[in-house]
Amino acid sequence: MDEAQLRFLFVFTDLIAPLAVGYLCRRYNVITDKFCNKLIKINIRIIVSILSFLSFWTLKISWDLLWLPIFGILACVFPGLIAKFTFASSYKNLNDRGAYMMASMLSNIGTLSGLCAFIVYGIQGFAYLQIVAMFQTLFTLCFCFPLANYYHNKAVSRIRKHKAQISIRALLFNLNQLPVLAMIIGFILALNDIPKPQICYDIFNSLVHIGAWAGLFPVGYITKFDKAKYFLRKTADIAIVKFIVLPLIAYFVVTRLFDDPVLIGSMIIAFSAPTAINAVLACSIYKLNVNIAISSFISTTIIFLLIIFPLYFFVIKDLLL
Repeated sequence: MDEAQLRFLFVFTDLIAPLAVGYLCRRYNVITDKFCNKLIKINIRIIVSILSFLSFWTLKISWDLLWLPIFGILACVFPGLIAKFTFASSYKNLNDRGAYMMASMLSNIGTLSGLCAFIVYGIQGFAYLQIVAMFQTLFTLCFCFPLANYYHNKAVSRIRKHKAQISIRALLFNLNQLPVLAMIIGFILALNDIPKPQICYDIFNSLVHIGAWAGLFPVGYITKFDKAKYFLRKTADIAIVKFIVLPLIAYFVVTRLFDDPVLIGSMIIAFSAPTAINAVLACSIYKLNVNIAISSFISTTIIFLLIIFPLYFFVIKDLLL
């Protein structure tokens, strides 16, 4: 068994297991919401920051990297346009339609797909997906959240006297943005060709497993399956777009732009990502139908872990070589 095949076991130990354990802890009241929130903050501010720094330090600097911010935005725009002009119109209630748009546009690139890229391609694949995820997050704050607010305001019949305001400054400049600073520092070191000690790789290879649990355990904890069952069939078309249409588009684009098989494969994984938990967050903040986002998150995550990623690992990645 080679190193890549050994890393495939991480699908069960680092992806499926923390989601399942988190859900069980919620169901049996093992931990509190306060503990879960603290874990989320520790993961973002410390663990993700260290992983981002180390992975960016290992980047092979090339002009191809300039495309990755664009792909971070297109990863939201492409599925959004497809949803807008196809399935979203079937939702007459604008709160439902807005939730469907969020579930379609926002994908779990940074955490789930990032870990999958690490399993297949190692630290280099992880770093590529963090670049894409960083600009996807920026697009989410600047466009997707306002779009969710637009659908909600259009759905209500009267103007609220007290509207909830979100400070863009507070969103962009806070401790949760430490991973961005870590990426910049790591990128500067890579740009100046500063040698990387072996201990950096050792730390990354150990910490990535802790990061997987710290990142996915809270997701399993906050997922409520019972309220989303009704919408599972209604969001099946999102899976078709995310797992068939988008990967095909990505394949035809990246194979014409890049020669690096690691970069090509990483981008295909990025464009095959399931619905992100941020879609649930956006629907919750702006009072859209959160159950639509939850159902899409659950169904696409299960399909990705049990079908899409194993198919990619055992079949598709070899075809890209």
